[in-house]
Amino acid sequence: MRKTLLFILLAVLFTITACDGGGAPAATSVASACANGAVNISVLYAPESEQYMPQVMGDFNRAYAQGRNPITNQPLAQGERTICVTGEDGSSGTVMQGIVNAIIAPNNNNVARPTIFEPSVSHWLALANYQSGRQLFDLAASRPTALAPVVMAIWESRLNAIREHVGYQDVGWEELIDVFNSPNGWCDYGVPNCRRSVYYGHTDPLVSSTALSTLIAEFYAAAEANNINEDRLSLNTVRNTDVQNSVRAIESLIRHYSSRTTEFRQYISQGPDYLDFVALEENDVIAINRGQTQYQPPEQLVALYPKEGTFWHEHPMGIVNADWVTQEQRDAAAVFVDYVLTEPVQELIMTYGFRPANPDVEIGFPFVPENGIDPAGPSMVLNVPAPDVIAAVQQSWAFVKKQADILLLIDVSGSMSSEGKIDQARAAAEAFLNSIESNNRIGLAVFSDEIRQLVPLDDAERNYDAMYSNIRSLRAAGGTELFQALTEIVNSVTDESQDADRIRAVVLLSDGADTGDAGYTLNDAVQAIEASRNTLNPVIVIPVAYGSDADVNALNAIARASATSVQAGNAENILSILEIISSFF
Repeated sequence: MRKTLLFILLAVLFTITACDGGGAPAATSVASACANGAVNISVLYAPESEQYMPQVMGDFNRAYAQGRNPITNQPLAQGERTICVTGEDGSSGTVMQGIVNAIIAPNNNNVARPTIFEPSVSHWLALANYQSGRQLFDLAASRPTALAPVVMAIWESRLNAIREHVGYQDVGWEELIDVFNSPNGWCDYGVPNCRRSVYYGHTDPLVSSTALSTLIAEFYAAAEANNINEDRLSLNTVRNTDVQNSVRAIESLIRHYSSRTTEFRQYISQGPDYLDFVALEENDVIAINRGQTQYQPPEQLVALYPKEGTFWHEHPMGIVNADWVTQEQRDAAAVFVDYVLTEPVQELIMTYGFRPANPDVEIGFPFVPENGIDPAGPSMVLNVPAPDVIAAVQQSWAFVKKQADILLLIDVSGSMSSEGKIDQARAAAEAFLNSIESNNRIGLAVFSDEIRQLVPLDDAERNYDAMYSNIRSLRAAGGTELFQALTEIVNSVTDESQDADRIRAVVLLSDGADTGDAGYTLNDAVQAIEASRNTLNPVIVIPVAYGSDADVNALNAIARASATSVQAGNAENILSILEIISSFF
């Protein structure tokens, strides 16, 4: 499909921010502490490490600038070179592909040339070697720096309901799938104020470490469900049709996806009404329970270590074996890795919910049951598959992921003609159209004094031309029957005769000011959305607000009813809005 525009624009932004003219990561504020004549090294690290890496890099650089060895804290020896490290965070899959591109496609828009790559998990280092056809990373020498198992973050009330229902404590994918398949959902498990639908979510395995590990774990669970028991997942098993269909069945219960774990930390902290469980790193569960997210959780979130097994994310530091890294830089990078593994730095990292990779550092707070985790960690750890198997798991994503039916609902009333609102909405709709995957279905409806369905839902590829021409011809005039339009559109999309295994969503582009006289109220729209949430496949409504006079209160009420949030649309943030909306599918 026509995803070129999105990928090129996002890749250009990534390349500009990640690299200077020579391809090294752009300097951060820690560079101000660098000593003159230092050996310069760069690190691209996982988003989770952003919590502590700036401080670690800054302390390392300051020690050298003050004439001290940061590891021994002793004065520098005669002739000992100083080292300066700069870096920034980036999604592991995107950075991995950027490094591979630097080898095999250096003219690509996504190119990264760091000295050190620190993803969340070593899967990405193995994939970089496999995709590039060379040993970019010495896997044996790429040392773990912070440990976190992948868990199913589930609300304590939900986990207790499952355990009471089955009569035992050791819960895993088998029991979660049983909840998915239960005809009445949580109502069959005695959950108060229950609903039939079960809300599950995870991120994108093409860019997110947590999602990639989760998808591999789903293949392990699906293999076991099909009586295939392997110590190490094989290529034949990943390609097995029955196994793929079982994974697809798990994915069919996804409420929506997200581009990065960072967003899901915010989403799930809203409580069980938003998500029942989600794949996260253990440190995310600790952060949510400690109130370090936007929302204070209404009850404890607990880390479920699936009985079938999970993966450890070890945040390895891989020194890149490529022609842009000199031997002097490799030696300097090894010094920085040694520094990260010193006891003081490991103790700092532990305060952010990561288990120390240095065995001499004793685990302490925040690894206590009160933060929703088991200090002992997982009892069963899955074996990491071979690189070609990991690649095959990623390649299966287009088939096993849950596809979406997305209706763009655009306000074309007269109020949208001011401040360039209709132009901004049109540009956002065009960009979204160019980014959507061909397996999704998309349609277009507009409203002013009346509601018009311009393009019925159909495969994105087939609908592209009709969508594009209609979006380009949108003009603003007339009144605003927002509440009527949203009520009727949500009711039509909620029709349960449609496929139950597809995400159903309405993306609303409007200034939110209802001026109609059809008699519909905000309460009517909210009730339609809330009624949908009681079905097995609820409709997601994502409002995008345009203009300084937007009725934010009304749009917020609409978003809350769907457990989403209002996005602010303007000419400057079309790409960021596009990325947020696209990440749901």
